[in-house]
Amino acid sequence: MTIKRMPLKANGHALSRSGEVEAKWLFDDMDPMVSGAEYACRVCNQPPTYRFTDDTVHVVEPCPYPDGITTTITIAVPSGKLLVSDDLRPVFTWVDADPMSYESTLGKAQAIRQMADAGCAFGPADNCGLGLYRTGPDNYIIASPRLDEDDEPSLAESDCLARICTDLWAYSCADFELWKARGGDPATLGWSDTVVDVPPGEYRFVHHSGERGFDRDSADTVVFAHVERI
Repeated sequence: MTIKRMPLKANGHALSRSGEVEAKWLFDDMDPMVSGAEYACRVCNQPPTYRFTDDTVHVVEPCPYPDGITTTITIAVPSGKLLVSDDLRPVFTWVDADPMSYESTLGKAQAIRQMADAGCAFGPADNCGLGLYRTGPDNYIIASPRLDEDDEPSLAESDCLARICTDLWAYSCADFELWKARGGDPATLGWSDTVVDVPPGEYRFVHHSGERGFDRDSADTVVFAHVERI
């Protein structure tokens, strides 16, 4: 058996954080086994087909999302009352035929779109100090501020409209009256669920965590979504 550590030309796929894989030749007349890479691309959820040269492992098919995925959706907030939470299930939920697909960027984008179709702005996040912050008359961000050396947050506390408990590692926003009309019970809301008064209208959410290069460990404010009344 021959084992070689080789660079991986991933063709836009997210398969190996190190950029290298281990190729194992069990038989001279067969392609080697590859280890040290994901079974499927973390972005498009497709398993790779490999081609081997003397010194490099190549992925044959290109990833259809080499820059990751920026997901843009809109929801209506006609009541002017925006319910902000991490988890609005089971009133709003998505259907995932493949339980593994949500682990991919594409699976998360599909969940975001399904939730938006039902009237909920949903977005995967981290277990972090997340909040909805006002940045202008009709502009907001869903973000995680950072603390400086004096423990001062990078976003003004006065601009924070809602804090989001990220037990689900996500945010969920919906029109409060729509949530009630779909069976939501205000008596079940907890300390981390906030109803925010906003101008009635259509709101666009641009979700960023699926973008290639999104740095959730940045020393600066991490913006998961930009929100704008349109």
